[in-house]
Amino acid sequence: MELYLQLGFGMMEHCRHLLSKWKGGTVILSPRDMDDSQLSNLASDITNISNGKILLDPQFYLPHSDHERLCSHSFWPSDYDTNVFWQGSALKKLLENLFKLNQKLGCKDIILPGLLATSVDDSWLETQRAFLEEATSLKQSLRLYSTIALSADVTRDQNQITTILEVAEKWNPTGYYIVCEHPNGSYLVDDPNWLANVLDLCAGLKLRGSNVILGYCNQQMLIAATAKVNAICSGTWMNVRSFFPSKFSLTTEEEIRQRAKWYYCPDALSEYKIPFLDIAHRQHLLNNIATPADLNGGYVDPLFSGAQPSSVDWTEQAAFRHYLHSLRCQVLSAERQTFDDTVIEHESLLNTAESLLNMLAAAGIRGQKRDFQDIIDVNRAALSVLISTRGPMLRRKWSVL
Repeated sequence: MELYLQLGFGMMEHCRHLLSKWKGGTVILSPRDMDDSQLSNLASDITNISNGKILLDPQFYLPHSDHERLCSHSFWPSDYDTNVFWQGSALKKLLENLFKLNQKLGCKDIILPGLLATSVDDSWLETQRAFLEEATSLKQSLRLYSTIALSADVTRDQNQITTILEVAEKWNPTGYYIVCEHPNGSYLVDDPNWLANVLDLCAGLKLRGSNVILGYCNQQMLIAATAKVNAICSGTWMNVRSFFPSKFSLTTEEEIRQRAKWYYCPDALSEYKIPFLDIAHRQHLLNNIATPADLNGGYVDPLFSGAQPSSVDWTEQAAFRHYLHSLRCQVLSAERQTFDDTVIEHESLLNTAESLLNMLAAAGIRGQKRDFQDIIDVNRAALSVLISTRGPMLRRKWSVL
């Protein structure tokens, strides 16, 4: 499994820096956060890095969107009318413009548009079919990735997930780009059924021979390796680590109001504000939450120099880069040679986090809304469902998925 960078507000220089450091990687470009010239410039910079690749998320989740920057791009319909769009030439024009843009940017694969499903009904399924069928008819060289964008209610409904998997037997893209809204605007999802259904959808599509990219992820989705997902995507601010459809509707920059710096502790799968690192320092526990050497890109060394963490010069830039570098290291080691070994690896990750979190909680060191303590059993429950429902097939086909 790989980590792709999910581009969001203020991320362009992070992408250049990290892919240069990693000697390659993939960035998913965001029309919401970039104008045409920025798309072209960043795409050129990334593809000029050895093994640097790009994808473009068209972000057509809410076609009636009035987000100023998103709607300004040439591929976006100037006047979306539900009846006219699906019956006339507007759909073909949208896809032709998207193909041209992807080819101009240097993409090898194209992520097709996909509407946000608030219900997996005949109407939504027809839009999925129409996007794929029309894109196929254009006979372009780019490989096709169908977008599956699901509301939180749909994701929690096992019957609707089953419907998608049944109908997908008739679809034949190269792969799928899946984005699932988090329930109640949560960062870490505490609903085991939501997570179990995400894994079931991913595993079901993988077992049909498709690639799967899971967008808008945080550390909770390290579990996706057990479904043999090809890549998860993450970024800097919370709204590129979890899928909030409303961000594609109105022109807002909510993330710039949230200026607290968070330290990601990989062993705890949790993030902590600096004052809680001060508490750890006072309690002589700071070294317990230091980043292991194999996950440390050097971005957090000042926090563990021996001084009180709040007294050192540690930047927001370093916090973001540390999170993404550490998460990438975890992602790369999450998938093992067999299904059973991958399950064991995730269980070990959860056990390590649980033990450390219990000790930290007893000392008053907590990650608040980014604390993984209440999420451990959510991941365990979802993993148990995957083992019982998809385990036999994943075990058998693991090496060829």
